[in-house]
Amino acid sequence: MIVATAGHIDHGKTLLVKTLTGVDTDRLPEEKARGISIDLGFAYWPLPGGTVIGFVDVPGHERFIRNMLAGVCGIDFALLVVAADDGVMPQTVEHLHILDLLDIRRGVAVVTKIDRVAPERVEKVRAEVAALLAPTRLAGIPVYPVSAVSGAGIEELKRQLTDAAGAYAVRMTEGQHFRLAIDRAFTIAGSGTVVTGTVFNGAVAVGDRLLVSPRGAPVRVRGIQMRGVPAERAQAGQRCALNLTGADLETVARGDWVLAEAIHAPTQRIDARVTLLASEPQPLKHWTPLHLHLATADVTARISLPGEAAIAPGGSAIAQLVLAKPVGTLNGDRFILRDQSARRTLGGGVVIDPHARAARRATSARRAELAALERGSPEAALAELLKDESRGVDLARFEQAFNQKPERLTALYAATGVAVLGKEARTGVTRARRDQLREAVPGAIRDFHRAQPQAVGLDPAALRKKLAPQLPAEAFQTLLRELADERKIEIAGNLVRQPGHDATSNPEDQRLWQLVLPALQRGGFAPAPVAELAGALKVKEAALKDFLHRKSRGGEVMRVPPDRFYPRATLATLAATAHALARSNPNGFTAAQYRDATGIGRSLAIEILEFLDTLGVTQRVGDARKMRKDFVPILGAAEPARPPATAASNRQDAKKR
Repeated sequence: MIVATAGHIDHGKTLLVKTLTGVDTDRLPEEKARGISIDLGFAYWPLPGGTVIGFVDVPGHERFIRNMLAGVCGIDFALLVVAADDGVMPQTVEHLHILDLLDIRRGVAVVTKIDRVAPERVEKVRAEVAALLAPTRLAGIPVYPVSAVSGAGIEELKRQLTDAAGAYAVRMTEGQHFRLAIDRAFTIAGSGTVVTGTVFNGAVAVGDRLLVSPRGAPVRVRGIQMRGVPAERAQAGQRCALNLTGADLETVARGDWVLAEAIHAPTQRIDARVTLLASEPQPLKHWTPLHLHLATADVTARISLPGEAAIAPGGSAIAQLVLAKPVGTLNGDRFILRDQSARRTLGGGVVIDPHARAARRATSARRAELAALERGSPEAALAELLKDESRGVDLARFEQAFNQKPERLTALYAATGVAVLGKEARTGVTRARRDQLREAVPGAIRDFHRAQPQAVGLDPAALRKKLAPQLPAEAFQTLLRELADERKIEIAGNLVRQPGHDATSNPEDQRLWQLVLPALQRGGFAPAPVAELAGALKVKEAALKDFLHRKSRGGEVMRVPPDRFYPRATLATLAATAHALARSNPNGFTAAQYRDATGIGRSLAIEILEFLDTLGVTQRVGDARKMRKDFVPILGAAEPARPPATAASNRQDAKKR
């Protein structure tokens, strides 16, 4: 259990920790000389049975609030300290506000220095502290009068802390990636760079490879220490020191995270629930400059409110925080907001969407999305997000925002009935929505063919616009591929169609095909170009070109540039000829050899070979070609052309044409 002190300067926080643990947390020479805490101090109190209470002693001076904020992030328990002689002071109030905004709900309050005042004064301060706590999340916690000098009340305080540690539920570590907020970074001779901090999520072991975020610098965990003792592992809810290889003091500092690569996603826009303290005299207005304290980081920012609205004192609203530099954060992270001069705490809040977008913030869909993300748990958020069936859920963003490992996601998706569409950009939809689209797609394609029987197929983008305009294109394409694999639809080039659909199956096209096919077959390996063929058949060139292009979508003819169409069977013979040449020429065959084998001109021979290259059947290697893959699955089985002995006459015939 991690306990942080809180309270005004010179109220005895450090001495109290020393009395409880035997450790003086003031480690800096300046702290010793001035008699005040300037930076964070740390101490540990081992309890019988192996439990350990870790103390983070924070400075009480208003000038060092930044250090105090770095110390109270990620704590489990608060130790609010008020001196009996001074009573409640400004930093008592500000520290309590900070604890409340960080949602700290467990703690104990202590009235110190009771040896200096009369019992009546002690009771008065005790009542004052209880009244101060009443409107906060720490309302009703015990208030103990103690003296670190005389020892009065110390044993009772120890029992309270021991009981609290015994009742403390260890934070969940399974199913989440590791994340530690760095509060100190330094070097040790012979060891290198060492960072200390609180483990927010997951667990770390010696040898793990991680990143320093937001910089993205890769590091390896060379060693782990807990309470000054080497350890093999540390987990959420514990403080530890990590000896890192791959980092130096120029690349790692307080405010950074050490974390798993999967959750490294720096951001400069955060959508959050922001609360303004009731004690503030003025509303918090749109675009007010602020200091954002998130974990151990301190970043300047501005608050963006929809419609340039304002947050009234004591009120809260969803707002966007636009940061001056990137930070790392996840859904549910708590933060504190201070004024531009960093002199007073204004309020705080909780991160809803760590990767907010600048546009479309006021749409109803975005408001619903933020409401879902604000549900807190990944289970509740995902169930709510899935209710918007038109868009689906960006699973990569969801998984990163909620820090979910694959094994937990598998169970979560199964429990919520998620169907995953896409591989690179994965979209989650309900299984019912996926099944509904799987039924709708073939039906829409059938309707399209009835309305436009001569069309080769339907553009997938147009189909998506009709059936699921908000669904990402990759997700819809995945659905189409699934249906094509099941032979429920066909994907031909850039179009989708019914299996076996022939755009030329109408009577007029069939009559034209009876003229065109014999003419192409008579042309042999050198059929006439479209313009010449149209003249010979006495049909309009544009009509013939449209027909041949539609026919080519079905694969019965194929266009060999620039404007010559071949029956598939003819191209199969030409491919078989290339295959025969390759078999008899292990080092590859030339265009001249192919010309002689087919009996066609060199230019046309090269065009055919280049077309076979595009199909992946042949491959050019220098001035020669080799077979790349079997042509039969693409063009069909065929025998090679006639032997070269008779090919010369074919070439002469081709020249006469």
